[in-house]
Amino acid sequence: MQQINPEELRKIYFVGIEGAGTSALAVILKKWGREVSGSDEGDHFYFENLSQVGISVNHSFNRVNLPIDSDLVVYSTAFHSENNKELQAALDKDLLVLSYPEALGLFFNQKLGIAVCGTHGKTTTTALIGEVLKIGGADPTVLVGATVRDWKGSVLVGQSDYFILEADEYQNKFQHYNPFGVVLTSIDYDHPDFFPDFASYKKTFADFIAKISRHGFVVASAEDADVVEVVKLAKPKCEVIFYGRFENGFEETALKEEFEELGIKVKIFRMPENLQLQLPGKHNKLNATAALAVAEKFKLDQEKIIKKLAKFSGVERRFEELGEHSSRALIFDDYAHHPAEIRATLKAAREKNPDKNIICVFHPHTFTRTQALLDDFAKSFEKADEIIVLDIYGSAREKQGGVSSADLVKKIQANFKEAKNIHTMDEVFRELNERLKKDDLVITMGAGDVWKLGKRLAES
Repeated sequence: MQQINPEELRKIYFVGIEGAGTSALAVILKKWGREVSGSDEGDHFYFENLSQVGISVNHSFNRVNLPIDSDLVVYSTAFHSENNKELQAALDKDLLVLSYPEALGLFFNQKLGIAVCGTHGKTTTTALIGEVLKIGGADPTVLVGATVRDWKGSVLVGQSDYFILEADEYQNKFQHYNPFGVVLTSIDYDHPDFFPDFASYKKTFADFIAKISRHGFVVASAEDADVVEVVKLAKPKCEVIFYGRFENGFEETALKEEFEELGIKVKIFRMPENLQLQLPGKHNKLNATAALAVAEKFKLDQEKIIKKLAKFSGVERRFEELGEHSSRALIFDDYAHHPAEIRATLKAAREKNPDKNIICVFHPHTFTRTQALLDDFAKSFEKADEIIVLDIYGSAREKQGGVSSADLVKKIQANFKEAKNIHTMDEVFRELNERLKKDDLVITMGAGDVWKLGKRLAES
């Protein structure tokens, strides 16, 4: 990227401003004093967030929308010059044009940036780190990939140098970020449409960690063997803080010795015994432990933070209770779209509701992921009593077909009898609406819009 001084970019226009990421960055820049406007079409999920801070939005794409004196034009990666008139106009006028990941990196890299990454848990962990630094008085800016309930949005905007970012590994987005610190929560093979194998997937994380200067830090889960392997592959120049439960001294000693033999400085951060959360499941306690490890790194008051963190209500679409059906069945929703996430969420649901009949409605996301992880998906529903699989929600970026939800159901049935494929959300709604009982708990799962089904059931 050419040398650009972010401080000189005062007037900024977004093409595709109502995406989860673009809207969040637009709000941050507006609150940092920039003049921000933009355009988008289709669903307007984030329009209210933009209008509340005074950002003007055009609800159609047209060359005349584009301010010709814009210092920067940021575009969503859903668009390119061939399918968007405004983006083409910006290029024709020789304006500075950056993709959303490039623009985010530009502003993130001028701060003391902490990138939170990993296959699972990065959204909740990013929110927890933001909350922890806020409680500790660090006044951070935080960008999360989902709505944080306590913040009533996906961003916190502070005036300090701290910038906490949920960093996505897909499509080599890491190349745009130069963090001071990285938090690595978990590693599981994902995005098979982009990473041809697990080795290439792990390498993208290792390369990211290897970029950190010797003055920076890595916070990494000691409870995930692949995370430990990735940190070893990276050979970081900086300090590494491993977090976890560390229930025996041997485990802790062996880990320190293993890395110190490689010349890597290691610290251990143990999950506090007095850590209590509203968020269910062991995985969320580990996410909170990662956040507390960051707080410890910056010498923030642990006891004060732990006490206040107990009231934190988490992130939307992460085991979110949507309400009750008229039958008094409980309705939940979760973003889980990978086997490990499904397993963790259903385990937490079962621990919290041991006597409920758990009905999982799963909406598979992408044909490539479903096909590559078919056997793992089939074994991930153990804690559910009934499984309903909707038809696969494909991505426009991939070749359609090659595997079906019926294939997944056959595999599930080899492990659990109560599984079936129902094609549409309307069909699932009609069936469940008629037969739900007060002992049932429904949890809708997936990266698409299956939450609409859960909301509809909760309102019926």
